[in-house]
Amino acid sequence: MILSNYYWYFKSALTPKFCDDVIAYANSKEEVMARTGDYGNKKLNKQEVKDLKKKRNSDLVWLDDVWIYKELHPYLRIANRNAGWNFEWDYSESCQFTKYKLNQYYDWHCDSHNKPYEEEGPEQGKIRKLSMTCQLTDGSEYKGGELEFDFRNKDPGKKSNIRKCTEILPKGSIIVFPSFVWHRVKPVTSGTRYSLVVWNLGRPFK
Repeated sequence: MILSNYYWYFKSALTPKFCDDVIAYANSKEEVMARTGDYGNKKLNKQEVKDLKKKRNSDLVWLDDVWIYKELHPYLRIANRNAGWNFEWDYSESCQFTKYKLNQYYDWHCDSHNKPYEEEGPEQGKIRKLSMTCQLTDGSEYKGGELEFDFRNKDPGKKSNIRKCTEILPKGSIIVFPSFVWHRVKPVTSGTRYSLVVWNLGRPFK
């Protein structure tokens, strides 16, 4: 799919207090090792953990509090309209509070799956359409950890079309993008990067 805008951003949109409140709240909860969809929720053996960390190495906390969605949803709606996507969506998954500490990263991936959710519940029959990443720490508080996009469908003559997303660096900044867009977070070389990710679902495209 060729798009006019592959992402839409809001610089320093969230207040420092909101960012700090989310960080403190999430850090008061038990964190878990981040997984990819291939590994599900099963107990992993040592080899599976090793293989997983070749693709993704970070820690996270799941949040589904109304006060967080209430703050984020207006930006999602504005981005969806202003970027010209106008995707129909009606449900947000749990927010993923992610910690990228020393040497942690998430290699190239896209958030969308190859088929709609099958499990019973509000996600059933829906797909991820819009992804949102919120920067909770300022870019000056860590090194590395760059968010990069690969617009690999933008120019068929090029194998990749990588863009470093510097717009997200100021604390409180928000990036919204279609969930099928490829992206990665490069390894953090010092400090800790805290982010908040939300996937927003709707019926499959027609």
